[in-house]
Amino acid sequence: MFDPLSAAMSIASSGLKAQSQRLRVVAENVANVNSTASTPGGDPYRRKTITFDAELDRALGASMVSVKSVGVDRSDFKLVHNPSHPAAGADGYVKMPNVSSLVEMADMREATRSYEANLNIIDQARKMVMRTTDLMRRG
Repeated sequence: MFDPLSAAMSIASSGLKAQSQRLRVVAENVANVNSTASTPGGDPYRRKTITFDAELDRALGASMVSVKSVGVDRSDFKLVHNPSHPAAGADGYVKMPNVSSLVEMADMREATRSYEANLNIIDQARKMVMRTTDLMRRG
């Protein structure tokens, strides 16, 4: 038997999982915002990106979100002139990660709001199930 409330909770649960993985990627990017290479002229940390995909759950008849892949941002590194830095190249420039704190904070805020929205759906569906159960006991 198809239960729409269980389906709603399963769909929201897939959203929770996807957004928590997104938050993990954002946290890794923020933690490495100043991570330089360990060798002179080497490449520093490269920003990670996450891509989502919708999968059809035939049993529920609904699309579930999932993480398709975690990739890397191929944009250019920032160059900072600091000849005394251990990672400085022969020209005195240090390659800095292609991570922008502003972009990461915006991404974190969006992921947090999406996570909270999915959590609210689960909470409301659970309350509806409990209320239905209470009404059936009385009747």
